[in-house]
Amino acid sequence: MTTNIRFQGGTAVITGAAGGVGGGLARQAAALGMNLVLADLDVDRLAAIAGTLETEVITVPTDVADPAALEHLADQAWRRFGRVDLLFNNAGVLRAGLSWEISPEHFQRCFSVNVMGVHHGLRAFVPRLLKDGTPAHIVNTASLGGFLSSPMLAPYNASKAAVVSLSESLYGELKMLGAPIGVSVLDPGPVRSGIFDAPFGDGGGNPAVRSFVDFIQGHVNGAGGITPDQSAAHLFAGIQAGLFWILPFPENLDHAFRQRVEGILARRPPDVYVPEP
Repeated sequence: MTTNIRFQGGTAVITGAAGGVGGGLARQAAALGMNLVLADLDVDRLAAIAGTLETEVITVPTDVADPAALEHLADQAWRRFGRVDLLFNNAGVLRAGLSWEISPEHFQRCFSVNVMGVHHGLRAFVPRLLKDGTPAHIVNTASLGGFLSSPMLAPYNASKAAVVSLSESLYGELKMLGAPIGVSVLDPGPVRSGIFDAPFGDGGGNPAVRSFVDFIQGHVNGAGGITPDQSAAHLFAGIQAGLFWILPFPENLDHAFRQRVEGILARRPPDVYVPEP
């Protein structure tokens, strides 16, 4: 089914807007004539992106791990534009390493941003959207890692799997209430976003971890990667089509999804990528 979301003249709120995926979302929303509320911790990059957009934009420095920051973000959005049509819970961080070597602080940071950041966004925005009673749409950014786990990225994969499950629960709850609020889960695809630029947190990482990260970076930054703008175009097409699962180039992923499900049904161990020494 298609959506009734207002694009021209509507308002989009984007967390993680200073990053690659978030920047692509901002440019696509602006091209559709939307007003923008952009949130991120990186104030300088946030201002730089806002300066390139030919639409009404406000920037709100935001740490999504802080629930009060999301309440402030919602306050600013309604105060400036009087409504929100699209909410992108997009902020995310990544840490790489062996599961037993990643520090509790780095593991917790992934969950604080990737999972609790989404939850804080829902707590701040959904009650206001329900009160308004007008069509709106929420997009929670997951990842391929939320569906297909890999070694070396345990906190990222686990947190993104939680985003998938949370989004499914949210969809069911809003449907039970008969609310005019749609929900989508976004797997942006292999986007050249810079999320792997500082994956170790402390600058460490043993050779096996570095080999794996180099492999992923080479794939994303090479022929296997897509630009943030390409990812955003697929996302908005998915929103307009009323899709819950939005995955650019699904033909490249469906085989792996099918193998995973068949492996579970057959009780086979996971089929994971293992870098050559």
